[in-house]
Formats: sequence, structure tokens, C-alpha cells
Amino acid sequence: MKSNRAHKIEKALDEIRPYLHSHGGDITVVRVQDANVYVKFKGACVGCPISLYTLTLGVEKKIKESFPEIQNVIAVDDQED
Repeated sequence: MKSNRAHKIEKALDEIRPYLHSHGGDITVVRVQDANVYVKFKGACVGCPISLYTLTLGVEKKIKESFPEIQNVIAVDDQED
């Protein structure tokens, strides 16, 4: 079950989801632990070489903008969640 904080971060990501959806992908917050947010890409974003840029320039920027206490946004795969 996701924490209230994770739900709030999910809502903040709704602003960049249309971009991800337009490329056949999506993202979800796996967990929030201390100052770290763990996310998982889905669909076409999995394994896409551009997903690193999407993570840094889109996802991380949006999360840190909305939640300044967050220091790291970390992408995980199925084995890590």
C-alpha cells in the first residue's frame, strides 16, 4: 500500500504523464523512502535509451520542484520493486 506522500507524488507526475503516454509509456511511484523516490517505467519506456533523459529532465525535475525535500529519484526494474 502506498503512503500518502507517494500518492501526492503520483499526482504531481500527472503533469508529465501525457508525454509518456504519447510515446506508449507510463511511470509509477514504487515507494518513497527518506529523501528518495523510487519509480518504475512501464510500457514503451522500459529499456528505452531516452528514459534516462526523461527521468532526469522530466520526472526528477517535476518531483523536486513539487517536493524540495526529495534528493534522489531512482528508477527500478521488476526485480528491485
